[in-house]
Amino acid sequence: MKKSLKYLVIHCTATPEGREVTSADIRHWHCDPVRQGGRGWKQVGYTDMIHLNGGVERLVGNNEDAWVDPWEVTNGAAGYNHVSLHIVYVGGKSKDGRTNKDTRTQAQKEAMAKYVMNFHRKHPDVAIVGHRDLPGARKDCPCFDVKKWLQEIRVV
Repeated sequence: MKKSLKYLVIHCTATPEGREVTSADIRHWHCDPVRQGGRGWKQVGYTDMIHLNGGVERLVGNNEDAWVDPWEVTNGAAGYNHVSLHIVYVGGKSKDGRTNKDTRTQAQKEAMAKYVMNFHRKHPDVAIVGHRDLPGARKDCPCFDVKKWLQEIRVV
């Protein structure tokens, strides 16, 4: 049963600065069996991924309406997936891979701003949040303050 869209959740891949991630990487991390290094999920955690060069890649089909259909559900944040869309930018860790850091390239910042502004125009009542803003979520993802950033790009 489809549910009303309530959140757009922004994530990071938690990978080292400057290291690209592919959709195959995401599918491995999320969908492969645990014994093969994955999480064993039926679906990846994100609808779209923003690459280092600013390219946006669709990972899960989405009809872009105000509903989350069962086939659109991703596994981005437990307890919120049936009412959310999830996007992810590649990065989120310093080059050493240990320290949390906002590693968005200029191209990623521009692509994310365009994505979020277009989304907000279509769905002005949907809350745009960082993964870390949801109760029980990792407090380091997406490694920047989404609320502050939304003010900077004049979305809220």
